[in-house]
Amino acid sequence: MSQGPAGPGPGAPPPHPGDGDRPPASWPGGARPTPEVPGPWSRPGPAPGWAALPPPPAGEEPRQRLHPLSPALHGAKSLVVVIAGLSWSTLSRVGFGWFAVLVVVFALGATVLSVVSWWNTGYHVVGRELRVHEGLIWRRTRAIPLERLQAVEVVRPLLAQLTGLAELRLEVVGGGKTEAPLAYLSVAEATALRQRLLAVAGRAREVAPPAAGEPPTPAPAPAGRRLHTVRNADLLVSQLLTPQAFLLPFGVAFVVAQFLSAGSWSFIAVASTLTAMAGVLLQPVRRVLDDWSFRLDRDEDTLRVRNGLLETRVQTVPLHRVQTVGVTCPLLWRMKGWLRLRLEVAGYSAAEPDDRNRPDRLLPVGDAHAAELIVAEVLPGVRLDTLPTTPPPRRARWLRPLTRAAVGAGLAEQVFAARSGLLTRRLTLVPYARIQSVRVVQGPAQRRLGLATVHADTAGGSGAAALDRDLAEAWQLAAELISRAHAARRPHRHG
Repeated sequence: MSQGPAGPGPGAPPPHPGDGDRPPASWPGGARPTPEVPGPWSRPGPAPGWAALPPPPAGEEPRQRLHPLSPALHGAKSLVVVIAGLSWSTLSRVGFGWFAVLVVVFALGATVLSVVSWWNTGYHVVGRELRVHEGLIWRRTRAIPLERLQAVEVVRPLLAQLTGLAELRLEVVGGGKTEAPLAYLSVAEATALRQRLLAVAGRAREVAPPAAGEPPTPAPAPAGRRLHTVRNADLLVSQLLTPQAFLLPFGVAFVVAQFLSAGSWSFIAVASTLTAMAGVLLQPVRRVLDDWSFRLDRDEDTLRVRNGLLETRVQTVPLHRVQTVGVTCPLLWRMKGWLRLRLEVAGYSAAEPDDRNRPDRLLPVGDAHAAELIVAEVLPGVRLDTLPTTPPPRRARWLRPLTRAAVGAGLAEQVFAARSGLLTRRLTLVPYARIQSVRVVQGPAQRRLGLATVHADTAGGSGAAALDRDLAEAWQLAAELISRAHAARRPHRHG
C-alpha cells in the first residue's frame, strides 16, 4: 500500500502530539484550521478541546468540520424524540404548562450537547482512509479503509432540505451499521466527498487533496444513463394492494365499536386511537414517501438511486459489490403483472434492522419488461424468463405439501437461481463469483426421505438455497457450485 504525500500511511500511527505544542492565538479570516491527530490508536491528549492539538504537518490535508448548522438540526431532531418520549399520559398528568417546560429543558440540553459534539468532530482523508475524529474528554479516531467501501449515500431529511444541507453515510464490508455518518455537510461538499471516496475506493484515479486552508472543490456530478423511472401513480396503487390496506377498514370498525361500547370520547382516548391508526398505516405510507420519484441511473461501474419525498436519498453502489439480486412478486400484484427487485450488498443489507437504511432498492414496483432491462444491467447475460429452475423430487411433498411446486433451483450460465414462496413468489440470483461457501444440510425428516438442502452463502449473509433436493443431486450441485465459484473468481485474482 502506497503512502500519500501527507506522511505516514494508514497502517502506521503518527506520533503523539507533544504537550508544548500550541496553535496561534488567532487564525486568518476567522477560519480555524483542523489539526491532525493520531491514528486509530490515539489516546486522550493533555487537555480537552481542539486547542491542545498541534497544527497538521506541512502538505497534509487539514481536518474539516461539519456545517455550523449541524447542532441546530440535531437539536430539532431531539425535540421530536423528546415529545414522543413524554407521551400523551405525561401531558394529562402534569398539564400543558409543565409539559412545555419539560420539552424546552430537554431540547436545550440536547442542543448544548449537539454544539459540543460539533465543536469536537472533524474528518479528513489520509492516504486510503477516511478518518473521523470526535470526543471531548476521551478523543476517538475512527479510520475507515476505503478499499472496503461498499456504498455511499447522500441523505437529505426534510430539515436538511430546508437548510440546504445533506448527510453522508458510508457502508463498509463487515460493518454492522452505518459507518462515519457525517451529518451535516453542504450539498456541494457532500457530493464532492462522495465522488472522491468512490474514486479512491475503486482505485480508478487518485484525487488530490485540497491545499491547506482551501475548501474542497466540488467534483462535477457525472451525467449517467437513466435506466428506469417509477411512476408515482404505480407506487401509490402498489401500496393499496397490500394486506394493511385491505385490513384497515376492519381495524377502523373495531376502534369505532370500542368507542361506542365504552362511551369515552376524551382527548386521551382520541389521541391514542389516532396513534394506533397511524401505526397501521405507517408501513405503506413510509414506503410511498421513501420511494417517491424513484430514479435509477448507471454511472460507469456504479448504480445511482434517487428517491424520497420528505427525505431524499442519493445512493451510490458499485456494481462489483452486488452479492445477490432478489425478485419478489406479491399475490395482489400479479393481477397487474408487477414485481419488485432488490439487491444485497456485502456487509450492508443484512445488518441494517431498518430497511430504509439499506441500499437495496433496485425497482420498488414495475413490470416484467422493466425488470428484465434492470437485471441485464446488474447481471449481464441473465434473463429472468429463461432461468433453468427445477422443483425438488416428488417425495418432498411430505415436507412441503402446498409449496413443493413453488420451490425450485437451477444453474444458469452466470448465476445460481433459487425460487420459493406460494403466495409471495421469490427468486434469488447469486453470481458465482460472489459465493463464499457452500453447505449441504440435512434435517431429521430429510434424512428419512433421502433429501438435503444446498446453501450458497455470500458475503452479504443470506445467499440462496436449493431446498429439499435428492441427496445425490445435492452433493453434485454443491460440487458444481464450488467449481463454478472458483472459475468465476479466477480472472479477478490475477487482475
